[in-house]
Amino acid sequence: MKRDCTLVLLTLNEIDGLRLLWDEIPLSKFNTVVAVDGGSTDGTREFLTQRGVPILDQSIPGRGVAFRVAAEASRDERIVYYSPDGNEDPADIERLDDLIVAGNDLAIASRFALGSVNEETDVLRPRARVNQSLTWLANKLFNHGPFVTDTINGFRAMRRRAFLDMDTSVKRFPIEYQISIRAMRRRWRIAELPTIEGQRAGGESKAISWPVGKDHLKVLLTELPGSRLFV
Repeated sequence: MKRDCTLVLLTLNEIDGLRLLWDEIPLSKFNTVVAVDGGSTDGTREFLTQRGVPILDQSIPGRGVAFRVAAEASRDERIVYYSPDGNEDPADIERLDDLIVAGNDLAIASRFALGSVNEETDVLRPRARVNQSLTWLANKLFNHGPFVTDTINGFRAMRRRAFLDMDTSVKRFPIEYQISIRAMRRRWRIAELPTIEGQRAGGESKAISWPVGKDHLKVLLTELPGSRLFV
């Protein structure tokens, strides 16, 4: 029996990762598999079309838009977001959905939980420290439950209707941060799965640390009136 869940492949020039990981992605286990493509020009679209994966196009670029496009098109109860770029372990896809089936509202593949591995440890590329600082702030200001170790990773699962009801506004990368903060504010049950983050398979990361970090801070400030400081 297939899972009442949509597996969303988030793509923008991910042909190298798709070729490397395709046979490891549990496509047959899900009721629906779709790709949301941000305008790939490297053969990603052709690769997916040849394998029968429907492609949803974005009229507006940005990861936040991609999240909403997929959720609005889906008719399944749950949704898992996965980027086939080599960073995210396809073995965790079903495990994330299992956490939602078990009664949680949001499941995140954490790169900082006990037993996890974060891909970026180079001191000259401080993404991990920036991520952990933003995560600490979110927990301090908004969280009413157990500490969430990774508020930013986009490899996650949710109940589709609950996500749409959240009415997110972010168009680009900080969508994951806004979701995490609003989930904390709404006292959602948040579960984390320690994950092993691999090396990117070709191409370039779409998230440039400092500009994206500033965008995350803007999201934090926008959500601040709903923080514990004002309760």
